[in-house]
Amino acid sequence: MQKNTLLVVFGAIVVLVGAYVLMIKNTATEGVATPEQESVTSSPMPIMPTEGAVPATEMVVNAVKDFAMTAYYDEKGVWFSLKEMTVKKGDTVRVTITNTKGMHDFTIDELGVTKALPLDQPTVVEFTATQTGDFVYYCSMPGHRAKGQWGTLHVTE
Repeated sequence: MQKNTLLVVFGAIVVLVGAYVLMIKNTATEGVATPEQESVTSSPMPIMPTEGAVPATEMVVNAVKDFAMTAYYDEKGVWFSLKEMTVKKGDTVRVTITNTKGMHDFTIDELGVTKALPLDQPTVVEFTATQTGDFVYYCSMPGHRAKGQWGTLHVTE
């Protein structure tokens, strides 16, 4: 009889340990995105503090807007291949620029953006559109803006 009692106790312990392991596993994976879910977003969700946190239904996640262009010059002038970009206020703007000829940079005075563009290296310029309006992006190398190396960033509400 003592042997049967030990078997019952041992069985109960095994069941409890198994339930505990399953509970720990489920808790550790809660909120972790599957590969399919990760491909839906282009940037990670911000971690919000627990005290005074905004409910998830009210949380606004701003989009990441990706653009690509080249910087170059030819006999007609100096250019960015993309003359206009449109985003919404609060969006993260990510521009990948490849300088294919000459010395260039990318500048937006009002948003405090300036980035050198090394030759033949894709360079990522990333910033947040913090205000609405139309902003000129340009190359600040002497004479480049005057020869046509500029475009307009439209930031809407």
